Amino acid sequence: MFQETAENQKNKVVNKVVVRNPMGLHTRPATSIVKLLQHCKSDVYFTYKKETVNAKSILSILMLAVKQNSRITITVEGEDAPVTMEKLIQAFQKEFGD
Repeated sequence: MFQETAENQKNKVVNKVVVRNPMGLHTRPATSIVKLLQHCKSDVYFTYKKETVNAKSILSILMLAVKQNSRITITVEGEDAPVTMEKLIQAFQKEFGD
């Protein structure tokens, strides 16, 4: 008999944000994102122009080549999804200190 545990149930949060940084998602913001996600337990993905990448990878973020005023979709799946999404939204609103 299969018994569903809390580990098998995933929270999923999806949100759209506008990249306001003058140079888009360049190396510094990408590094900030990866550091912010370093201890999160959820899987985090960014989608831009039909391309979805792992947001815990600097190279993957840079590969998207997101420019200023572009809209990206953030998807967070896992036990700390709501908290992780809130941290990411705040970071995007503060433009990662740029």
